[in-house]
Amino acid sequence: QLQLVESGGGLVQPGGSLRLSCVAPGVTLDSYAIAWFRQAPGKEREGVACISVTRGTDYLEPVKGRFKISRAVARNTVYLQMNSLNPEDTAVYYCAASWNPRSPVCTMSPNYAYWGQGTQVTVSS
Repeated sequence: QLQLVESGGGLVQPGGSLRLSCVAPGVTLDSYAIAWFRQAPGKEREGVACISVTRGTDYLEPVKGRFKISRAVARNTVYLQMNSLNPEDTAVYYCAASWNPRSPVCTMSPNYAYWGQGTQVTVSS
């Protein structure tokens, strides 16, 4: 069973930045496709960004140019750098993973095998 732990959420003013981290204690994430999802109150969970094992990426249209997903292999961590945040980005953000060592592409459909507990991101003045 893969355990995912998110961190880095918090309260930030509009226009500010946050960096979310996703780690799997004791497990190498190199062979896993990773995605970040978010769920705002009263809304469905939506895929925000994903990264394949070959570092292919995809993004939700409203976050393109503002968010960046990346892998830090040495730290066994996947990051979501979020810039130019606005109140519409307020949500609980979840990290998700699936074993996929061959595919060069990733998906933002929620068909991931493993999920973290989420970290709250609040954008407000």
